[in-house]
Amino acid sequence: MSNRLAGLVVPAAVCAAALALGFGPAHADRLENSVAVFAALDKVTARTSKFEVPLNETVQFGALKVTPRACFSRPPTEQPNTSSFVEVDEIQLDGEEKRIFTGWMFAESPGLSGVEHPVFDVWLTNCEKPKGTMAQTGTDQPADVDPGAAPPDELPFAPARRRVRR
Repeated sequence: MSNRLAGLVVPAAVCAAALALGFGPAHADRLENSVAVFAALDKVTARTSKFEVPLNETVQFGALKVTPRACFSRPPTEQPNTSSFVEVDEIQLDGEEKRIFTGWMFAESPGLSGVEHPVFDVWLTNCEKPKGTMAQTGTDQPADVDPGAAPPDELPFAPARRRVRR
């Protein structure tokens, strides 16, 4: 029994061994985040703003309402690839809302997928607070550690404490 791969005959046992040893297709881990970070430009006043929006919540910037639905990034050891699925609505003069953008924004290519409006521009700059990490809880310690307890004297891989003399 054999498999055809790019015109070569490769025994099935070799293919199975390669997959078992992890020689399959390489892919970077995708980190799910709970906050999307945007930059925006008000073209009338020439002011730029930065704002953070939790997923599935809406923030208004001028006449635009920005709602991120998903925000993904890669670990710091991988090539950056930050993306977010975003919905942007414009508030019309009569008070009605009109969807002007639905799609993926890429932080590394802001000109490719940012919202270009006659008065406002909005683009993704980052994703923060990965889900399931200490950053999401807002504390520097895991949930099972008592915040009032004294820190342990030695933690593996912890930086040494320095004393500052005055």
